[in-house]
Amino acid sequence: MPRAIRLYVRWVEAFNRRIGRITMYGIFVMMAVLMYSSISKTFFNPSLMTLEIAQFLMVSYFILGGPYSLQLGDHVRMDLLYGRWRPRTKTWVDVFTVFFLITFLSVLLYGAFNSTYYSILYGDRAPTAWRPYMWPIKSIMAFGILLMLLQSFAVLFRDIAKLRGEEL
Repeated sequence: MPRAIRLYVRWVEAFNRRIGRITMYGIFVMMAVLMYSSISKTFFNPSLMTLEIAQFLMVSYFILGGPYSLQLGDHVRMDLLYGRWRPRTKTWVDVFTVFFLITFLSVLLYGAFNSTYYSILYGDRAPTAWRPYMWPIKSIMAFGILLMLLQSFAVLFRDIAKLRGEEL
């Protein structure tokens, strides 16, 4: 594989690994917010924003952790057939199906950028009592989708290298 592709794969995977490892600790923040929510509902005045903060944290956790999960190969696969195939067949199928993922993520990224731009331009807010601005979470979603798209190309390059008998 060309040196530029090797550098691309190395850089994208290192960056997604760091983001994914940091994001893993978000579960503890989410647990703290939900625990505070439970305690405040029981003993104090319930807070209107804890549920939405927990939802935003969950979206961030899911979206930013996705590329790292793809890198590790921990995404769900239909193992009914896939699990029985030889490694080379699996790689060919992965090379073929990653194009569907790239197409889907490209459309999703286009929509995410448009939605984020709209939120920033018009000051979009959630229709709840707390009414938080939506642009921060939409920005995180667009960034996470971009990272997932970059990781999808890295996976594609890795699989092509594997078919050629090389290791990246």
